[in-house]
Order: sequence, then C-alpha cells, then structure tokens
Amino acid sequence: MKFAVITLVVATFAAGAASASEKFSDVDYLKANRCRGLATSIDGVVDPAALNSFVKAERGSRANYIVNRGEEEFQRARKEAKSGDRRERLTAELTNSCQAYLGAATNVAKQ
Repeated sequence: MKFAVITLVVATFAAGAASASEKFSDVDYLKANRCRGLATSIDGVVDPAALNSFVKAERGSRANYIVNRGEEEFQRARKEAKSGDRRERLTAELTNSCQAYLGAATNVAKQ
C-alpha cells in the first residue's frame, strides 16, 4: 500500500514536469510567428500549415498585445523573405531554429 502511494506521487510529479517543459514563452510565440512568415514566403523549405497550427494553438493563452506583436513579426518576416540577397540566411533559419515550433510529423515540406 505504501509503495503504491509513493508510486502515485512520483508519477504525478513526473507528469507535472513533462507538461511544464512543453510550455512556450511569449518570446517563443513571437519567434514562431516570424518562422510562419518566412515559411509562407519561402516555398519548399518548411510546411507553413504546421507553423499555423502551432501559432493557433498558442494564441489563446497570450495577451492581446502579444498576439498583435506576433502578427507584426509575421508581416515583417514575409517582407524580409522577399529580399533575394537574404534568402540563404533565412532558409537556414527555417531549417534550424524554426524546427522547434513544428510538429514531429510534419517538420519539413515535401519537395
């Protein structure tokens, strides 16, 4: 009986720690919006639908000013991606740091 209680307590703490590690900050939300803007403008690198899903899921827990700032980051990244001389650097950003905001199943667009 005592062993069962200890096991239950340990399992509860482990589940709490796992869910805490999956929380994303406001800064992560803003970065994901930037990645979404880049993915929308640079075809064939990352699936924009996966980033759209992430942003949509995270939007509900954000303050309005963070959501608005996220839209600004999205628009700024779309504009920046239109510059041909930055394409290589922005593609590298998509394939590296933006991977953190993609689901495990759809992280790279099919070419």
